[in-house]
Amino acid sequence: MKAAVLHKPGEPLRIEDLHLEKPRQREVLVRVMAAGVCHTDLHYMHGDLQCPLPVVPGHEGAGIVEDVGPGVTTVRVGDPVILMWRPRCGRCRYCAVGRPALCEATKIQKATGGLLDGTSRLRLGSGRDVKHLLGVACFAERCVVAEESVISIPPDIPFPIASIVGCAVITGLGAVLNVAKEVAGSSVLVLGAGGVGLSSVLGAALLGAHTIIAADVVPARLALAKRLGATHTIDVRTSDLTAAVTDICPEGVDWAFEAVGRPSILEQALSCLRIGGTLVAIGLGKVGETFRVGLNELVQQEKRVIGSLYGSANTTVDIPRLLALYQAGKLPLQDLLGDSYALDDVNDACQALVEGATGRAVIVPAD
Repeated sequence: MKAAVLHKPGEPLRIEDLHLEKPRQREVLVRVMAAGVCHTDLHYMHGDLQCPLPVVPGHEGAGIVEDVGPGVTTVRVGDPVILMWRPRCGRCRYCAVGRPALCEATKIQKATGGLLDGTSRLRLGSGRDVKHLLGVACFAERCVVAEESVISIPPDIPFPIASIVGCAVITGLGAVLNVAKEVAGSSVLVLGAGGVGLSSVLGAALLGAHTIIAADVVPARLALAKRLGATHTIDVRTSDLTAAVTDICPEGVDWAFEAVGRPSILEQALSCLRIGGTLVAIGLGKVGETFRVGLNELVQQEKRVIGSLYGSANTTVDIPRLLALYQAGKLPLQDLLGDSYALDDVNDACQALVEGATGRAVIVPAD
């Protein structure tokens, strides 16, 4: 099968023919129908984040189950599924206390580049192992994943929409639903209007925030944020963020969601909070990056800084809930989609993201 392979950070992905083994115990073979292009993939491609190499990127996808290994009980051949880069083992302490986004099983995949048993199902022609990025590796025609990394979905959900629900939507919208929870009548600032940030805008609008401010450097993204529910937008190329937010909300905002992953933006977001406000960090940055927090500001104004991974989601509950909202016409996920690309053009899709493309680009692998 064809797949995009990263051999070295900073180099383009190579489209190569790989051998894909059959699924083993409690594993699933999925024909990839759509794969979203996420900044997290770029972090690994650029070397900001590190993983075992060579590796097939792509961690946001959807497809059709073509085969299952022994012991699989949750999906069957022919089922449409969403691929999830945060598996839920159901046994570790975090799953047990209702925080499966922190599932300890992910450590195995991250450390080894393999599946939950630490081994790979991908081979180059030379026989060399190729790794699975985050246990998914869906920049490919097919992928083998752990059963814990798939969730079945209704057959009428378009695959491009299903694919972005598996990362961008659950990350951005989930942070609003699961961390902020009660934003009705509150003011919300979303920093970064890519796929994750726009999903946070959708979440704030869904829950009834009275003021939703989106900030970005790309006018087309800000225009899309308006269509998705933002009441105000700020082009930070031409406006001072803190001053612009203060013009809209003189006391500052109740909630700020940082979807970019840059220390300077996190620091600005903190300054935009009102007394008692909360900053939710949802964007990943480079390994080792830090940002400054004023100690007295934190204490005397009782501001909070919270991290949210994968929307702090319980995916087996939250993903069906989001899809039901989409089916009911209450969540316009189709408006989040950007351009579609063939697998052969995956580097063009990644470059477009670097240059500020609007909407979530989707790879549609040719079979």
